[in-house]
Order: sequence, then structure tokens, then C-alpha cells
Amino acid sequence: MTTLQRLRALPFEIRQYLLVTGNYWAFTLTDGALRMLVVLHFHQLGYSPLEIALLFLFYEAFGVVTNFVGGWLGARLGLNRTMNLGLGLQLVALGMLLVPASALTVPWVMAAQALSGVAKDLNKMSAKSAVKVLVPKDSSNAQGALYRWVAILTGSKNALKGAGFFAGGLLLTLIGFQGAILAMWVMLAVVLGLSLWCLRADLGRQKAKPRFREVFSTSRAVNVLAAARLCLFASRDIWFVVALPVFLYDQHGWNFWSVGILMAVWVIGYGGVQTQAPRITRHLHGDTRSITVVLAAVLALLPAVLAFTPLATTVIWLIVGLLAFGAIFAINSSWHSYLIVRFARAEGVSMDVGFYYMANAMGRLIGTILSGWVYQVYGLAACLGLSAALVLTSALLALGLPRESQ
Repeated sequence: MTTLQRLRALPFEIRQYLLVTGNYWAFTLTDGALRMLVVLHFHQLGYSPLEIALLFLFYEAFGVVTNFVGGWLGARLGLNRTMNLGLGLQLVALGMLLVPASALTVPWVMAAQALSGVAKDLNKMSAKSAVKVLVPKDSSNAQGALYRWVAILTGSKNALKGAGFFAGGLLLTLIGFQGAILAMWVMLAVVLGLSLWCLRADLGRQKAKPRFREVFSTSRAVNVLAAARLCLFASRDIWFVVALPVFLYDQHGWNFWSVGILMAVWVIGYGGVQTQAPRITRHLHGDTRSITVVLAAVLALLPAVLAFTPLATTVIWLIVGLLAFGAIFAINSSWHSYLIVRFARAEGVSMDVGFYYMANAMGRLIGTILSGWVYQVYGLAACLGLSAALVLTSALLALGLPRESQ
């Protein structure tokens, strides 16, 4: 039996899940590569850490807006349409960066990043909402299946994002900024064509058109989890987005290739741990609230310790500590991703998921701006200290979650 015949023999929901996941993978690969290309290329051109962070300002800010309305659009139009719209907008964003180098002004790059931010969050919201629509409802362990599907989607996405970081550094070294952008544009155009042809119409579309005011979640669990998620992702991006790559490049003389490899290893390892999160957390005892609080409290210890490490002279302990942070952060993130799909409404899941990822995007926005500003003024140790404080805040907010059996 050929691979194509095996695929056709799979249940319809599984085939659609594979399409959604493949679509998400391809998008994420280009998104990670683009992030690394922009950071390294513009730092090479002499941009300060804060200026580089500002290049991502609209990327994150428009992601907040997209998540706010994207769930509503998904419920009205269908998740297949919002997913394909995200791919199309990413093609436009990449095309904007193919202009001559002299035209790559800060406002132009910020506008391209704004479109990329909209594209990324439309694609992510669509993929994660589609999981709840497609997971078998008649399973004897439906919640366990839901957790595994979410963990696989999220973990594999982050592994691909890490591969994107690696590809970005490699492509920048081998074929330059514009050559790398063109290669990604061609790949994504092929993926969009396949998605338009194969993905089921009206996936996740509500029969009754939801009103716009329904984008505001009325669920206490969703609102509390969204606030905790905001702090959690701000705690990562405050040192990850700008501070760490610039610190390694400037303070320790790493080249683009080396920085790209480290960032790739971190995110690939992070994604790998995420896929195993259901196996890890099944050994934890207690309800959903206590598990969420304990996981965040353990995570906060690592950046707190690293903040007092002599970073200028001992880079090895920084790397080891941040790899450990990535593993524990991955479990926290995968657990959160499962909880939001669990707490979301069955009818109109995309709106609750969209609201939740709006908070996620807001956390990234705050973390990104702080990454450039705090590093430029106070250094990497201050970024790590604030990271610990943000994780602790996430743990305290999680005390407001409902107590439910794991």
C-alpha cells in the first residue's frame, strides 16, 4: 500500500487534522526563519537592540488585534478560510521584504511585520481551534485524546519554529537576506495552493452567526487562564526575542550561524518536550488549578538563579539554565494550551481560543518591547530577573482557576 493509499484509508477527521497540522508547520517554519533574519540582518546594519525590538512592535500589536477578532471571524467564515487568509497575508508580508535594500526603511519593515503578525495569529488560532472540532467525540477518553492532539500540534509547531531559526541563520549566511525571503515565499505559495484544494470548507463555522460582542469571554476560567498566559509568555520573550541573541553576538563574539543554532536547539527541544507533556503531567497529582500553580512556581526558580550568574564570563551556565527553562516552560505552555481548549465553549470554540491567544499575543508584545529596552539600559541579568517576577505573577493568577480533576 502506497503512502497516498494509507492516507486515504484514514478517517476523514484524521486526514483533516494532518492537513491543518501540515499547514501550520509550513507557516511556522517561515515565521521562525523570518524572525531570525530580521534580528540578525538589522543588527548587522547597526540597529540598536531597542530599534530591533521596535521592528516587531506592529507584529505583536497586530497579533493582539487579530486574536481579538480572529475567533469571531473563524466562527462566522470557517476555520479553513481564516487559516488560508493567514497564509495569503504571510505571502504579502514576505513580498514586501523583497524590495531593494535601500527601500527597507523602518516604517516599511514594521508594516511588513504587522501583516506577518496578523497572518501568524490567524493561522495559529485556526489550527488550535480546529483540533477541538476534529477530535473524536465518541472516544472513551475524550479529554486525554484532546490533550494529546493539542500537545502534538503545539510541540511540533515549536520544533518547526526552532528549525526556522536555524534556517534563518543558515540562509542569511549562504544566500543573503533577499534570497532567503524569496525561497520562503515560493515554499509558502505551494502550501497555500494545497490548502485551498484539500482543506474542508466550513470547518468550525457556526450555524448561528455570532455577534461581535461575543468575542469577550464570559467564562471566569478562560479569563483567568488568559491573564496567566499573558505573564507566562512575557516572561519568555523578555530575554528571548532580542536580549539573548544580541548578548551572545556582542558580548561573546558568536556569529550568526552559532546564534541561529542555539536558538534552533532551544525551540526544537522546547517543542519536543511539549509533545511529551501529557506523559509528564499524568504523574502529577492534584486538580487542574494546583498543577498549574506548581508548574509556574518551579519555572520561576530558573531565571531567578540565572539573574545572579556572572553572565559576562560564564556563558555555559547561562545556556544550560535557559535550556532547562525551555523544558519546564514547554510543560507549562502545553498544559495551558490544553486547558484553554478544555475550558472553551463547544459551540464557538474559536472565539474563546481567539480571546485567550489575544492575551498570549499581548504577553509577547510586552516581552518583546521590554527585551530591547531593559537589555539596552540594564543588561541581560535584569531581563532574567523580570522574567522570574512575571512567572511568579502567572502562578498567583492561576490561583483563580477552577478546581477540576486532571
